[in-house]
Amino acid sequence: MTLTAPEATTGPTTPGPATTVAANPARGLVCRNCGATFGLIAEHACAECFGPLEVDYDPELMRAVTREQIEAGPHNIWRYAPLLPTGQDPADRVSLDPGMTPLVRAQRLGDELGFTAPLWVKDDSANPTHSFKDRVVSLAATAAKGFGYAKIACASTGNLANSVAAHAARNGLPSFVFVPSDLEPGKIVQSAVYGQALVAVDGSYDDVNRLTSELAETDEFEDCAFVNQNVRPYYAEGSKTVGYEIAEQLGWRIPAQVVIPMASGSLLTKVDKAWKELVAAGIVEDTPWKVFGAQSAGCDPIATAFDNGWDVVKPVKPTGIAKSLNIGNPADGPYALDAIRRTGGSVGRVGDDEIVAGIRDLARTTGVFAETAGGVTTAVLRQLVEKGLLDPAQETVVLNTGEGLKTLDPLAPVVGPTHHVQPSLRSLREAGLIA
Repeated sequence: MTLTAPEATTGPTTPGPATTVAANPARGLVCRNCGATFGLIAEHACAECFGPLEVDYDPELMRAVTREQIEAGPHNIWRYAPLLPTGQDPADRVSLDPGMTPLVRAQRLGDELGFTAPLWVKDDSANPTHSFKDRVVSLAATAAKGFGYAKIACASTGNLANSVAAHAARNGLPSFVFVPSDLEPGKIVQSAVYGQALVAVDGSYDDVNRLTSELAETDEFEDCAFVNQNVRPYYAEGSKTVGYEIAEQLGWRIPAQVVIPMASGSLLTKVDKAWKELVAAGIVEDTPWKVFGAQSAGCDPIATAFDNGWDVVKPVKPTGIAKSLNIGNPADGPYALDAIRRTGGSVGRVGDDEIVAGIRDLARTTGVFAETAGGVTTAVLRQLVEKGLLDPAQETVVLNTGEGLKTLDPLAPVVGPTHHVQPSLRSLREAGLIA
């Protein structure tokens, strides 16, 4: 299957005014390892070396994009359509219209950590299914429609399953989501409520991913797009919109430092790619930035590779409470390492107790209730500052990628009512709540 890169066309003049569909800036796919090029096809691996494919753009079309053009767009990720590989025509989009999530000034948290420069939280829990995965699924599902697929599916640690099921429900598509059977109950319920097929697999995410890779090759699923497999190059580009938004919300500038949680490592690489693209297009000034990665100590293959100076990432068996980050064999690990090292950043890892403390610190100081991945990022931020690896005198953004209500279990033993009283003023006085 091939997705065309159309020239600009003019829509019908009736019944409404003429509409212009922008040219697709994507000119094909390119192998990240050997540089082999391909058309806009539904493939994720290079036919020459089996390396990962990513979208390649026409630099002239990218340079033609202006701030004014973006700002005139819709208040969601599709304002960046001229910088994306699919969805140029609104009629072709399969989307929940995510994006333009809050960039929250974390003044109190910054004060506690000794920041003299602004500290911000990019809160992607405000997306329709309460995680950043709505961005990537909107791109992947739109690409799948363009390729003619009739169904969508995924392997997931939870948030992606939620988003695929919701996109399918909104757009009347069948979907199949495959998750580890020990996933957090909140994520199981959210995936199930949309009425789509939900398959719990006894095994880790890596086991689930292997299973769906085999399933994608069967005749029965020939008409199904696995969003993080056969249309992965388009899926991954959705993460760039996080980077675009941060720059736009800061007044079209790039922060000096960013801390990003890592599972596969793709989100980190795409935020970095977004900023490189904005610089190349002349949309933002070329100022230096550092990219920092955050992992759970229970699943830290990228952190281990960074600490040891390795260029390859050795798989691990995931453990720990940050299940959305529990990818033991991260596909984008080497590319995340490249971005971190190129920009002069670093990687941190934190244990379960620190993750819970990070969730509580973020909630207590900003009002943002993060899932365990956000606890990882907040705790790693503290760690990086304490080790002198991240400069509190430089403007910094940390990413919260999901909603805390999805991962309540780790908090249940440590938070709850501060007082228990009877329904009387006397009881309140005895509890010390009133004089």
